[in-house]
Amino acid sequence: MVFLIKLVDKHVGNLLCNFLGIFKKNKLKDTKRIEKILVIQLWGIGETILALPAIGALRRKFQDAEIGVLVTSRNKDVFFNNKNVNKVITLKLNPFSIINFILKNAKKYDLAIDMEEYLNISAIISFFAGKRAVGYSHNARAKLYTDKVRYNNKQHAVQTFLDLVRALDISYDASKLPELNFSKNDKSIVDKFLKENKIKPNDFIVCVAPGAAESARCRMWPYNRYAEFCDEIIDRRKAKVIFVGALNEVELIEKIQNYMENKNTINAAGKLTLNQLFYLISRANLFIGNDAGPMHIAAAQGVKTIGLFGPNLPVRFGPYGEGNTGLYKGYNCEFSPCINVHLGQVPDCLYPKNSNDYQKCMKNISVNDVLKEVEKLV
Repeated sequence: MVFLIKLVDKHVGNLLCNFLGIFKKNKLKDTKRIEKILVIQLWGIGETILALPAIGALRRKFQDAEIGVLVTSRNKDVFFNNKNVNKVITLKLNPFSIINFILKNAKKYDLAIDMEEYLNISAIISFFAGKRAVGYSHNARAKLYTDKVRYNNKQHAVQTFLDLVRALDISYDASKLPELNFSKNDKSIVDKFLKENKIKPNDFIVCVAPGAAESARCRMWPYNRYAEFCDEIIDRRKAKVIFVGALNEVELIEKIQNYMENKNTINAAGKLTLNQLFYLISRANLFIGNDAGPMHIAAAQGVKTIGLFGPNLPVRFGPYGEGNTGLYKGYNCEFSPCINVHLGQVPDCLYPKNSNDYQKCMKNISVNDVLKEVEKLV
């Protein structure tokens, strides 16, 4: 499904962007009359979290404006009880829903900010919905914006999202991510879950997220390395290890657990909602995971975080905030970084799956490498 959406967006969306670019709007300088703002962030949980500082900067600049965010069911819960957002609009990524939104919201927003790095459909929506539209300056989609911003892939994505609002003469920086919210009921459910699994308040909790989104499984550290690491952290720290992930990662985690010598770990994959996961991870003393959404959740919740990188670079998407670590040893791979989201490049490993070189950048990270980083953090 993800592949199909991206394929249609790439080919059909590219044609539409080139056509609509003929009717390009003039750049509007006036920011005094901005009363309604639409922020578009349709995809990943991790990238949505990294966009939150930019949305916070918008709120500080336009304190009385109505700020709406256009999302999908995939990432909408990131905005639960977010004080900087007035309205969360959930869009289904099918032609009927997209056209219906455009028809109902044509020129209803004084400003639309497209925080997608590559999708064409987000640019098309911003073109129709916003009197002024801000987005990145690469590809045909750039023809639809009144304000274009260069995508800087040499800096962290938090800063790259902030560059979009800096185009509006907003001077703002962020040293950390805002905390993610959950309800009292979410907290109660997770507390009960921890109690049932004999986790005590003073236990040293390590959350481990061994999976990755379906778009690039090559980001995953080998399962046997996770097993060896977890055995070591249990022996060294008397840690309580809780595996987290999506429902489709249950079998992966069970595979890790079966490989381990210490069988006293918890598989929470698929058992909690996203907001409940926000609270669970906030209870951890340490987080270890691949370049994926849970890693960014941990960083936002103020948990000491180690992210494991190979196909992508931590300078772009590492766990944001002082003291967190993006561990990268992909210099042994001629293709790294093969993931470049702003170019629409999110491949599986470029080496054959049946070769020894498959995932060589991730295999280059040893258990001892991760344990050394743990010693630095805790």
